[in-house]
Amino acid sequence: MEMEENTWGFVMWCVVGGLFLCLAVYTWFARKPVGFWANVEMFEVTDVKKYNREVGGLFGVYGLVMIGLGIPILVGNSAWVMLSVVGVMAESIGAMVFYTLVIEKKYRK
Repeated sequence: MEMEENTWGFVMWCVVGGLFLCLAVYTWFARKPVGFWANVEMFEVTDVKKYNREVGGLFGVYGLVMIGLGIPILVGNSAWVMLSVVGVMAESIGAMVFYTLVIEKKYRK
């Protein structure tokens, strides 16, 4: 029974990672600049297409790494599962730093 619960946990983890992959595809093809931060007014962008491609790439890498970080959930050992949780926290902070220092700095008018 425990293996089945671990599998369902991993599937749900992958669904969340998959949502980021869907967001990446949407962002890649968007015609207006897609904001990274929630509930923040979007700044003027110098090149909308390149900006959206970079943000889409960031979301895509985030989703793939998130799915990879979910693999310890299949093991079911709580110590390994903590690696998944701490890994996603570190990944999120890294994505925010990368967006702010690289993407936003490059494309803000």
